[in-house]
Amino acid sequence: MNALILSCGTGGGHNAAAEAIRGELLRRGWNAELLNPYILCGKNAAKWLNQTYIRLVQRFPAGFGMIYRLGEMCQRLPFRSPVYLANGRAAVRLGEYLRGKRFDVIIATHLFPGEMVTRLKHGGAELPPVVYIATDYTCVPFTEDLDCDAYVIPTEELVSEFVERGIPRERIYPLGIPVRAPFRKPLTRAEAKQTLWLDQRKTYFLISGGSMGAGKLLPMIQALWTLRKDSQHLIVVCGSNKRLYRKLQARYGDGMVLLRKTERMAECIRASDIYFTKPGGLSSTEAAVVGVALVHLPPIPGCESKNAEYFEAHGMSIRAENLKEAASRAMSLLDDAAARDQMLRQQRSNIRANATEAICDLAHQLVEERKQHKEDRHEGEYQADADR
Repeated sequence: MNALILSCGTGGGHNAAAEAIRGELLRRGWNAELLNPYILCGKNAAKWLNQTYIRLVQRFPAGFGMIYRLGEMCQRLPFRSPVYLANGRAAVRLGEYLRGKRFDVIIATHLFPGEMVTRLKHGGAELPPVVYIATDYTCVPFTEDLDCDAYVIPTEELVSEFVERGIPRERIYPLGIPVRAPFRKPLTRAEAKQTLWLDQRKTYFLISGGSMGAGKLLPMIQALWTLRKDSQHLIVVCGSNKRLYRKLQARYGDGMVLLRKTERMAECIRASDIYFTKPGGLSSTEAAVVGVALVHLPPIPGCESKNAEYFEAHGMSIRAENLKEAASRAMSLLDDAAARDQMLRQQRSNIRANATEAICDLAHQLVEERKQHKEDRHEGEYQADADR
C-alpha cells in the first residue's frame, strides 16, 4: 500500500508526528512518502514560511498569540477562512503533483496541507481517504474548513469541542497523538544514562524550548544554576536558537551539557529526573509516553496554552507563571518523590502510548473500506447492465 504524509516546517511537532506515522507504516511494509507541499511552490517558498514562523515565535510570541486569537474570531464568519484562501496556489501545485501518482491514503499532520487537500476535493479531484491528525489538545482555528474522511484527535474529552466546530461525530477518532519509535521503546533511567555517557550518581534537569528553541530560557537556567546542588546537572537543548546556545556556552562553558538539536531526545528525557519544556502537543505527549516529571514553561499564547491547561488539569505536569518560579517549583518537585510518582501514574492513565499503531490501523481500515466500496459499486453496475 502507498501512503502520502503531508506536513510543513512550522514547528517540529507536526513533522515529528508525520515521521512517527511514516516509520510505523514502513515497518508494516507500506510505501510511505513524507512531503512538505510548500516545496512544490519552490524551495524559497517553503524556506520563507518556515523562517517567518520561527522568527515570530522566537522574537514575538505575543504576536503569534494575537494571530491565534484572530483565527478564533474568523471561525465565526460565514465564509472561508483566510488560511483556506491563502493556500490556493499550493493546492494547485499539490494537485499537479498527485496526477499520475497512486496513493491509497493521504495523511495530514498539519492544518495547512489539510486545507490544500480540502480545496482539491472541493474542486472535484478524485482522492483516496484523507486522515487529519490533530497534534494539540484543542481544536485549533480553521479546523472546521477541512473536509476529511477521518479526524484523529488526542483524547475522548475533546470530541465535543470538535463537534461544536462542525466536525461530524462519526468521522472523529480519539486515538491519541503519534510519537516516534524511540519514545515508545522501554528504557530504564540507568540504561538511558549509560547510552548518553552520563554519570549514574547524578541528578539531571533537562531543559528544552522545542525544536525552535523558543522562549527566553536564560532567567530560568540562571535560577536553576543558583539553586542546584553539586550532584545536580543541567542538559539544555537549544534547538535552532543559536543565540541562546552561544550565550550559554560563553557563560557556563563545560559546566552544563549543551545541545543544539539531537536525535536522542527520547534518551535525554528518560535519563532526566525533571524535564522543562514548552507545552507543545508533541513534546508534551512524548514526555508523557516516556514518563518523566514534567514542568511546563510559560506557553506561547494559543494552542500551547490549551496544552498546558489540559496537562495540569489531569495532574500530568506543573506549570509556573514565569521562568524563575518554574525553577523553584521544580526543586520542590524533585524533593517530593510521591508527587513525581503520582504525576507519572496520571501520564500513563491519560496518554495513549500506542497511538501511532492505532492510527496506522485506522489508515489500513479506511483503505480496505474504500476498496470494498469500489468493488460493491462495480458489482452493482455490472448487475444493472446484466439486467438490461
